[in-house]
Amino acid sequence: MLEIRHLRTLSALRSAGSLVRAAQLLNLTQSALSHQIKLLEDRYGGPLFERKTVPIGFTAMGARLLRLADTLLPEVEQAERDVARLSQGDSGQLRVALECHTCFDWLMPVMDEFRMRWPEVEIDLVSGFHSEPSDLLRSGDADLVIGSDYSLGGYAVFPLFRFEIMTVLAQKHRLQALRRLQANDFENETLITYPVPEERIDLIREILRPANVAYKRRTAELTVAILQLVASRRGVAALPNWAIKNYVDYDYVIARPIGEQGLWSDLFVSVPEALRHKAFVTDFVNVIREQCAGSLDGIKLLS
Repeated sequence: MLEIRHLRTLSALRSAGSLVRAAQLLNLTQSALSHQIKLLEDRYGGPLFERKTVPIGFTAMGARLLRLADTLLPEVEQAERDVARLSQGDSGQLRVALECHTCFDWLMPVMDEFRMRWPEVEIDLVSGFHSEPSDLLRSGDADLVIGSDYSLGGYAVFPLFRFEIMTVLAQKHRLQALRRLQANDFENETLITYPVPEERIDLIREILRPANVAYKRRTAELTVAILQLVASRRGVAALPNWAIKNYVDYDYVIARPIGEQGLWSDLFVSVPEALRHKAFVTDFVNVIREQCAGSLDGIKLLS
C-alpha cells in the first residue's frame, strides 16, 4: 500500500538530489532508504528513478507519484500545523541570532518559507553584529541561535549540517599551486576574519594554534568585504564552501581545502528548553534542513 512516508521519500530524493543526502534528510540509513525504495519499485514493477543521473532523473512512474506527493504532502503538512495550533496554541515570536554570518544568503529564503507556513509567528533577525550570539539567548534577547556551539547547558539543540571550511586566496597567490594547505603554509599570512573571539575561528583553534603558527589578523563584518580584501591581496580567509562558491566559479578568488581530511564544522540550532517541543520551532529546523539539502553544495546533513 502506498503510504505518506513513500511520498515523502520521493520528495526528499528530488530535493536532495542523491540517495545519500535524501537519507540524511529523512534521518534514515542509506540501506533503510534503499530497502524502502526497492519495496516500492517491486510493488509497481519498475524503477522510479534513474540511478546514475545527477541530479536524479525520475521515470514516468516516479514522476506520477511525485505529482501525487506535490498534491497531498502540502495538505498533510498544513493539517499537521493546524492540529499543532489547536493543541499547543502555537503562536509567538522567533528572534533569530546568527553566529555564522555567512548563513544570511540561505537563511532569507528559509525565513520566507517559514512565514508562509506560520504567519502568526513573528520571525525576525536580531540586528547588528554580535561576537557572542549565545549571550543573547542567555539574556533573553534572542529566542533561537544558529551556530556551532552545541554545548549550551540548559538549552535544546537541533543538528543542521556539516560543512567544509575552505581557504580563500587571491588569484596568483603564492600558495595557489598547492592542492591543499597545511598549517605551516599560513606562516606570517594575514588572516581576514569576522570580528569574533579567536576561540570561535576553526582555522585558528583547530589548525594554527596547535602547530604554533604565527599569523596576523584583520577583521571585517561582511562576507563580501572579506572577499574583496582577499581579492585585493590584503590577506587570506577561511570561509564555508557555500559562501564562496559563486566567487570561485567566476574566478574572483581561489579556494583550497585545509589539511588532508579537510577542515569541517557543524551547524546547530539552539533554543531555550521551553521552546523545544513547539511545533513552529521544529518546523523551522525542518525548513532549514530541507532547503539547504537541495541548495547548498558540499554539506552533510546531521542526524
